[in-house]
Amino acid sequence: MLSPNLTSSTVEPPHNARTTQYRQDLNGLRGLAIALVVIFHVWFGKVSGGVDVFLVLSGYFFVSSLVRRAERSSQPPNPLPALRRVFVRLFPPIAAVALLTAIAGLLLLPRTRWADLADQLTAVLGFFQNWQLALTASDYLAADGSVSPLQHLWSMAVQGQFYLLAIAVVLTTASVVSRTRPELLRATLTLVFATFAVGSFFYAMAMSSHDQAWNYYDSAARLWEPSVGALAALMLTRWNVTRVGAWPPVLRTILGAAGLFSILLSGFFLDGAQQFPGPWALVPTFAAIALIVSGAGEGDKPWTAEALAHPVLAWLGSFAFALYLVHWPILIFTLAVTGRPEAGFFRGALIIAASIAAAYALRQAVEVPIERNYRARRPILLTSVISGLVIVVGMFVWQGYVGSHSTGQRAADTLDIPTHPGALALTDGAAFPQAPMVPSIFDAPLDLPATTLDGCIADFQQNNIVHCTYGDNTAARTIALAGGSHSEHWITALDELGQSHGFRVDTYLKMGCPLTSGDGPSDYPDCVDWSNSVIDELAAATPDFVFTTATRPSPDGPGDVTPENYVNVWRKLEQNGTQVLAIRDTPWLHHDGVPYRAVDCLATATSSDHCALVRPDMLSAVNPASAAISDLSNVRLLDVSDGVCGPELCRVLEGNVLVYHDSHHLTASYVRTLVPELERQLGSATDWW
Repeated sequence: MLSPNLTSSTVEPPHNARTTQYRQDLNGLRGLAIALVVIFHVWFGKVSGGVDVFLVLSGYFFVSSLVRRAERSSQPPNPLPALRRVFVRLFPPIAAVALLTAIAGLLLLPRTRWADLADQLTAVLGFFQNWQLALTASDYLAADGSVSPLQHLWSMAVQGQFYLLAIAVVLTTASVVSRTRPELLRATLTLVFATFAVGSFFYAMAMSSHDQAWNYYDSAARLWEPSVGALAALMLTRWNVTRVGAWPPVLRTILGAAGLFSILLSGFFLDGAQQFPGPWALVPTFAAIALIVSGAGEGDKPWTAEALAHPVLAWLGSFAFALYLVHWPILIFTLAVTGRPEAGFFRGALIIAASIAAAYALRQAVEVPIERNYRARRPILLTSVISGLVIVVGMFVWQGYVGSHSTGQRAADTLDIPTHPGALALTDGAAFPQAPMVPSIFDAPLDLPATTLDGCIADFQQNNIVHCTYGDNTAARTIALAGGSHSEHWITALDELGQSHGFRVDTYLKMGCPLTSGDGPSDYPDCVDWSNSVIDELAAATPDFVFTTATRPSPDGPGDVTPENYVNVWRKLEQNGTQVLAIRDTPWLHHDGVPYRAVDCLATATSSDHCALVRPDMLSAVNPASAAISDLSNVRLLDVSDGVCGPELCRVLEGNVLVYHDSHHLTASYVRTLVPELERQLGSATDWW
């Protein structure tokens, strides 16, 4: 990932020495790290720890170079040369990949994904991609056709931000100490980067248990990794690398072997997407430090240094930056075109081969001329800047087009039922004329439940219960709507029914958290504590009914299931004397395990039926909750599946109304058209009308 020529692979001898020792083993370490990154992304769908190694190396090389230049310069510190070097080495390859990705995206992705791609392209070129992904809580572990082809460049953003910080810190420190005690430069910088490393590490450790999705991309949480690399560069010089070379060979061998095997095995035994950059990231980070230190100095090298200096690894290391840039887009576009959830061995081998070829071509076409041919540098830089401008202008043009074809309003608020009966076409046989789909493919993301728009659903990182009230605020009768987003999307109907039939709807909602009693379908560990708190509050609030989901897609095959953890919650509610309205969940859109958005499919399909699902694949013949509640007296089942699916197919468009605003959440408009059916079932279940 680190451009091999941004800084040289050298170790600084004692302060006043003029020569440097080329570290071919560290170039090979780059090669090993990129090999692990690519292999684990393509074949295992996991985080390998290779990126963490890169972050350490980037701090090591870059700070070493900055300090060396600061010590040798007799001029006042000037940040412009360092900034220019960073820009010249990093921006042209990134701009080239961004432009090629934009072109491929226009050709291979549905137009409904272009706006998101444009946002990501801008974030990549501006080196804030990590923040873009943190704000959207993107899952880096996932690698399928629905994932951004630029998602991997979050680490380049972190690296670029660290470079800016390092330039500011080193040059400011040099400016201050050069006036009084220039010999204290390295000692002062050691203290500064040690402070960064310790503070950032403890911040990352705290955030890993609070909001890992944010923590993974957070620059502050990642700062400790390149800072540790910077400390290695500073401390090796203070110790004098010749002393390291004089360490007992067995000590250097043990240190190197521990580092090498830790890097090789990290991806197999650690879940980096869920554990990094928290405490477990110490494994690949300090493994890299162990290899840096064990191979330093003169004399006989440990076998690990010789192994890393192997020509194949050194060759991979020479274009590791380019290979990192290209492998992920090639993987994601391949999965998007094939519609497969994973590459498989043979296709994965082709992806790796294509990535190596593309990376080598990028290296020869862009990086090498910049490094070796001063005359070629200017046109390449100019071309990269123009490419970046074209991308940014294109983004604004497309955003303008989307804006002109979007109402900017929630379609559910103005839905005309006679022309757009939606579910009524299935449940009541309502006829409908030809009319444009509502919401449109560009308005669909806006057609959300009122609770989302009102901030009445707790976010992933929130543990507190958010309370809001809908329906008839003055009514004595109460329904508590509790659970995750699949409980939430019924608020549109419950709000309307509450106003017309005189009951209040109190919400207890949290993203990604169905009511659960233990380790269940949710990926968020806080859901158990949150659910227990909700159950306690419901016992105190004594609503007439708790409305929640009864099923979810089967993880192992066709149909749907009622998780035992759901039933355990209902038992707890029964003990508290609480009645439950459990509604069967609606189908989730996926093809061979790969989720797809309804609007993406409709943007490219010649017929909406091409986006439909076979009903038996999505829904079991009998509601699985029926058997699950056989020994419970407090649960009443609701099932509007016949208002979402026909006898054979579950379509994404019914009665001129779009069913899903993403891959598994109903549009508020479609829920409005389900009101009559839910009204019939709810009246029967509650005996309120």
